[in-house]
Parts: sequence; C-alpha cells; structure tokens
Amino acid sequence: MVYLRAALVILTSASLFAQAETSGEPKQRIRAVRDLGKQGSESIVRIQPYLRDPEANVRVEAVKAIVEIGTQRSLEPLVEATRDNDPEVQIRATDGLVNFYLPGYVKTGMSASVKRVGTAISGRFTDTNDQVIDPYVNVRPEIIQSLGKLVSGGGSMQARANAARAVGILRGTAALDDLVSGVRSKDDQLIYESLIAIQKIRDASVAPRIFSRLHDLNERVQVAAIETVGLLRDRSASPDLREVVEKGRTPKVRRAALASLAQLPDDSNRATYSKYLSDKDDGMRAAAAEGIGRLRQPDDMKRMSEAFDAESKMSPRLSMAFAVVLLGRNELSEFSPLQYLVNTLNSKLYKGVAQPFLEELARDPGVRRTLYAALKNATRDERIGLAQVFARSGDTESVQYVERIAADPDADVAREGMRALKSLRARQ
Repeated sequence: MVYLRAALVILTSASLFAQAETSGEPKQRIRAVRDLGKQGSESIVRIQPYLRDPEANVRVEAVKAIVEIGTQRSLEPLVEATRDNDPEVQIRATDGLVNFYLPGYVKTGMSASVKRVGTAISGRFTDTNDQVIDPYVNVRPEIIQSLGKLVSGGGSMQARANAARAVGILRGTAALDDLVSGVRSKDDQLIYESLIAIQKIRDASVAPRIFSRLHDLNERVQVAAIETVGLLRDRSASPDLREVVEKGRTPKVRRAALASLAQLPDDSNRATYSKYLSDKDDGMRAAAAEGIGRLRQPDDMKRMSEAFDAESKMSPRLSMAFAVVLLGRNELSEFSPLQYLVNTLNSKLYKGVAQPFLEELARDPGVRRTLYAALKNATRDERIGLAQVFARSGDTESVQYVERIAADPDADVAREGMRALKSLRARQ
C-alpha cells in the first residue's frame, strides 16, 4: 500500500509538472522547448507533450528539438508527429526520421528551406535525388507505414511529395501502394517523387501500374516514368517505348526512351537499336550501343569493337566499351574496353556512368574475377569504385577482396571498403 501511494504521488507530480510546462503563452512554451532541447535525449519525454500543443508553432519547435537530439528515443515521437495535421510539422518529422538513418539529411532536405507565411507552407526540393540508405540498414516497419500514410494523405502536396522522397531513400517496400497512389495523383511534384522512389525500391511488380505516365504531358514526369520502367526491366513496356523513341516531343524524351529500351533486350528491339547506333545525338548512340550489347549476340562483336575504336565522345564510348565487354571481350590490358571503364572511375565527371556499367558487368563471374586482378595496381579512386561494384554485384568469393580494401592504409578507401563489406554480407 505504501508503494502504491508513492507511485501515485510520483505520477501525479509528473502530470502536474507537464501541465505547468505546457501552460503559459506560446512564446514561453517555445522558449521552454528550446531549453529542453539542449538537455539531450533524457528530455525527450518532457518535450513530447508539446507535440500536442494547440499552437502549430510550438509543435514545430518540439519536432525541431527532437530531431536535433536525434537518438533512438527520437523515433517514436517523430512517428507521432507525422500524424499531425500541420504540413510543416509533417515535413520536419519526415526529414527527422530520414536523418536518423541518413545523418545530415535535415541540412539538405525540405525542412532546411521550409517557410511559413500565415497558414501557407512553402519549401524547396533539392535538384539531386539520388540518396538511399545502404542495404544493410534496417528501418523500423512503423516508420515506413507512417511515411506511406503521408504520401497518400499528407496535409499538403509538398508534405506528400516529401514523404514520397523519404520512402525512396529508406527503401520502403511496404509503402509501394502509397507510392502508386502518388503516381496516379494530379500533382506533378508528387508524381515525380513517387516515381523516383519506386526506382530506388526496384520492385518489378509495380511497373505495369505506372504505364499511364509514359505519355505524360509534363516532360520531367514522362522522363522519370520512362526511366522507371527501364530500371524495373518490364519488357511489356517495349512497344510504348519504341513509339516514344520515334514520336517523342523532345530529344530528351526520345533519348530517355531509347536508354530504357536498351535495358529491355529483345530481338524485337534490334532494329531500333541499329537505327540509332550512328545517330548524331551522343545519347542516342550510347543507348543504342547498350541495347546491342545486352542482346549478347557474338555476331555483333566486330561492329561494336569498330564503333568503340572510332568513337571520340566520352559518353557513347563508355557505352560501347560496356557493350564490347558484354559481348565477350573482357580482358584487362592497356587499351581494352574493360580497362577503359575501370580507368574512368578516376573521372569526377564520368564515374557515375562507368560504375553502373561495371556493376552490371561484374554479375558475370568471369568479369568479376578479372576485376579482382585490377585491384593490384588500382588507384585510390579505382579501389573505392571497385569496392562499391563488389558490394552490389559480388558473391562469397568477393568477400576476401573487399576485406583487403577495408584494410587499406588510406582511411577513405578503408571506410568505403568497410561499407561495401557490410552491404555485401547483407546480400548473402
């Protein structure tokens, strides 16, 4: 009985203390939240009641403080904040959840630029949308569920689009239906962010559900949809893509359509690939070469080798090198196509082109073993790039080579090697 009375006294005192903290004018409550935010994770339990404050500005400060603390204890209250009816609270809670798994995100996410003018909320999306967590990072299911609900029914279109971006970064497969609802909305930004998120998740079953956007009147949305069906390897999209290649409204759209068609190797696409192999547009030549390479017909080796030797522009030449290696020329020598791709890992401008090619090529055990040999004389940037290649395309044999990279005397190389090792082991 004594213990029961003591417990009741403690609970009553805590309740009265919380009420005292959340009373007063909004400015006083905001000041109280900021003071609590400086006290670390132990203060989260005292900040959390402010998430239910009647004033949106107070709730915003509470979310900001919890995000700034950024520990495991922040996750539950941030999930609670995603259920708020204020778009700014939703946006900041969304970015805070991503920030836990991708540290530093709040400095570049929408919450870094969000502004409130009266009841209106505005914010700016960064142009770059290529962030995604490493495969070995596991996200709590309730976080993906809460973000998915925001995609479908957030307080504003910006909050919904921001949640779609977050789902993609966190590889939220469980929210795919919500992303499809975003693709079917009437808001271009939400449609675009939902498509990019689907690209990052890479679930091929979704592809037929986004075909309506392959002919969208908004170029940015249309290109994203075209790229998505290519990345998802949906061959049933080939007729639509061939039509867009021939009748697309702009060179950018036609280029994207041929690049996606190149990821759907089929003899029915051969005539289209061949038609554009000598096109004056660099991107069209590049895409055509990739398509021919993926057909893997030995009879194409001669003309693709000649095209590689004759090409003077970097982007199509990389695509032609990729095609020649796919067709069977996978030796590593001074002027070989495979060596050309490895050397390009040193280029800041074209590394992003060469590395995905190497990742695809490395799925072949023979190419992968050749790339192990390339590590012996590899530069710093080549070792980092190859570590990432093996992380995505390696097997159990690759572990020993990635372990060597993880033990590299160069700290940056070793760091990337360790990340690659975790990713590689997570795939096995």
